[in-house]
Amino acid sequence: MSSGQDSSPLVRPYAMTGGRTRARYQLAIEALVTTTPQGRNAGYGLMPEHQRICELCVEIKSLAEIAALMRMPLGVARVMVGDMAESGLIAVQQPGSAEGKPDLALLERVLLGLRNL
Repeated sequence: MSSGQDSSPLVRPYAMTGGRTRARYQLAIEALVTTTPQGRNAGYGLMPEHQRICELCVEIKSLAEIAALMRMPLGVARVMVGDMAESGLIAVQQPGSAEGKPDLALLERVLLGLRNL
């Protein structure tokens, strides 16, 4: 049964990314994102989606978590997060270690976060 309210975004995803389908640089699905001081102080000058991402990432979130919580395709989240990182609103920590192997603790945290959704 539907409550009569549609939870889909009012704006098409391609409109949120300026028509782009690819991020300017590659972001891993498990990349960790956190809001910078600039992002915390940006306030109402941002698009609503950017404001929401800044709010979500006050506590560290993975790119996958952001996409899921925002109910948007992963590709759209990648483009938006990439743009926001270039603007200094958020900081992105790419996964990996010196040996080139993924960090097991990071993967477990991402898995736990996804299960909690």
